[in-house]
Amino acid sequence: MALTRLSLSDFRNHAQFVIEPMQDFVVLHGPNGAGKTNILEAVSMLVPGRGLRRAALAEMARSNGLGGFSIAAQLGDIHIGTGTEAASPERRKVRINGANASINSLSEWLAVLWLTPAMDRLFSEGSGGRRRFVDRLVLALHAEHARYSSRYEAAMRERNRLLADDNRPDPAWLDAIEARMAEAASNIVRARAGMIEQLDNHLAGQADDVFAIPQLALGGLTVAESGDLTEIWREGRARDAAAGRTLAGPHRSDLVVQHRKKAEDAARCSTGEQKAMLLSIILAHARLVAQQRGEPPILLLDEVAAHLDPERRKALFNRLAQVGGQVWMTGTEAGLFEAAGPDAQLVGLGS
Repeated sequence: MALTRLSLSDFRNHAQFVIEPMQDFVVLHGPNGAGKTNILEAVSMLVPGRGLRRAALAEMARSNGLGGFSIAAQLGDIHIGTGTEAASPERRKVRINGANASINSLSEWLAVLWLTPAMDRLFSEGSGGRRRFVDRLVLALHAEHARYSSRYEAAMRERNRLLADDNRPDPAWLDAIEARMAEAASNIVRARAGMIEQLDNHLAGQADDVFAIPQLALGGLTVAESGDLTEIWREGRARDAAAGRTLAGPHRSDLVVQHRKKAEDAARCSTGEQKAMLLSIILAHARLVAQQRGEPPILLLDEVAAHLDPERRKALFNRLAQVGGQVWMTGTEAGLFEAAGPDAQLVGLGS
């Protein structure tokens, strides 16, 4: 699971950019504004979702460009492409080996995980970011997770629209919608809970050295409770109509994280400890993906070395090498990656 070629056209600040990775570590270095993170974002668009910035598609097209953008990648003999056209800048298209494909089908070919500076606030901000983080981890293991999530979100939007209608909606119609929601919700909750349990068991066996080891749990809806959702939604229609949204379901779940050694909530830990726990989660999950899919995911680590001391940088690169797989990293200075040794392909950007 490694890119052998990446080509960008009119994506962010890159009119044209081509790279053929030759090493497991691809290090993009250069001054701020050179477009390093933009390249990581392009790779993150090769899986379902809105990429590592969660930006609107129209924002990704290069200013003064033709209005659309394209991202093309090769995985050996497999060709994957995605992008937009000027005529429909908010409609994303996907092609696999030259044939049109759905966005969700991308997860069958690639698993991509990322860690960005914005995620340093993951444990202290709202639950939405943690749910998205969990779903990315699940998607790397279960390609069908994106399909169930899309079905659930679409059915929930339809239910919310009907409940907001001044005309009394047909109860049988709502029953049918809620049945579709419940089927998707059950799959979502089982996949999340199973992945969290596996990942937590994996983390429990690791030594707490330079990177703090977290303890994980899924907060909110349990697998057992997900079987009662149709009744919960039926009884809660008036309440949800008044609130203007559905108040129960997997869209309200959360990731609960504690510092395993200290038994302290992650939100109360230091910034350095939170960063270390995130790295521990990403690395442990990469090993889990390698075990279950037979190959590790692609990792995108934006400015990962900037705030690590030399000892922790060396430890990080050693762990990444043990996991195997392709790792894309960014930094302002090439010297930050000296400990990566000959495993790193250095790519300078900007002046």
